[in-house]
Amino acid sequence: MGADAARQIDAELPLLQDPLVTRYVDSLGQAIASHADERGLEWRFAVVDSRQVNAFALPGGFIYLNRGLIETASEMSELAGVLGHEIGHVTERHSVEQMQKQQKAGIGVSLVCMLTDMCTSDVARVAINVGGQLVFAKFSREHETEADSVAVRHVMRAGIDPRGIPRMFTRLQAERGRRPAALEGWFGTHPLEESRVRATTELIGRIEGDLGRLRRDEPSFVAVKRRLAELPAPPAPPAPREGGQPFP
Repeated sequence: MGADAARQIDAELPLLQDPLVTRYVDSLGQAIASHADERGLEWRFAVVDSRQVNAFALPGGFIYLNRGLIETASEMSELAGVLGHEIGHVTERHSVEQMQKQQKAGIGVSLVCMLTDMCTSDVARVAINVGGQLVFAKFSREHETEADSVAVRHVMRAGIDPRGIPRMFTRLQAERGRRPAALEGWFGTHPLEESRVRATTELIGRIEGDLGRLRRDEPSFVAVKRRLAELPAPPAPPAPREGGQPFP
């Protein structure tokens, strides 16, 4: 299921091909996933060439990060927290539950519309509103809380400071006030309230041991940020199709 969905996503979204950036994201993601999964999944991490701040996971270990999210993170541990969170959606089977709900409901909108803001928002919302409930577009609060919790454990096992997780949440909330359009995709698929910041902070506060020994940042992340600043601007998002229909 995940592989089929990934083929569709790869065909429809502009993926960043820069070796420095893609190698780094894959290396960081693999380091975290190796401590999260005992099923031997072949994890794949890809970067979408978009200024929009977003990330999403497909069943089977396919993780996508938008360029804009990497640019928004100020430290490696913040990016690692997002990767750990998306990995958690896979290991806890949240992503497959979403896709199964979509199939059961017979929803005909494309995965790109479901998982990103590449389509007209109103059309996407209508298409996934079944019986008055959004059945696919947004993870439940319970799923988000569970993914946060396992992310803390997974990034720590990879030797990374988990305090980057609530720091990134706080940063995203602040950025939403400054750049609401750029954050629409993230908040459309990831409910993020102050309670999640408090919950992850409290969870981390109960951890015994010296968190200062864990990695918070690294020169290779700084190099990636510098490289992204040097790259050409991402392609402009496609205009809505005539009649307001979502893209295929």
